[in-house]
Amino acid sequence: MPELSRFYGIVIRMYFRDHAPPHFHAVYQNDEATVDIGSLAVTHGQIPARELGLVMEWATLHREELFAAWERRTRQEAPGRIAPLP
Repeated sequence: MPELSRFYGIVIRMYFRDHAPPHFHAVYQNDEATVDIGSLAVTHGQIPARELGLVMEWATLHREELFAAWERRTRQEAPGRIAPLP
């Protein structure tokens, strides 16, 4: 489970054998949310509201990089790293 980014205690991951549509997993403590890259909608799970807001801010800034990481992942390549929130 490759880690794309880490900020404020939140870990962003993208799994190699995951299903479409393009999405990522945001993990905070014992909570996890799956976020659709296209719509930035939470499609499964949940994390606290404050942390979810940070995830959405980060994803908005890095949406093109997230789509590129998804494409690399579908070719079984490492998705790479994406800069965290400052």
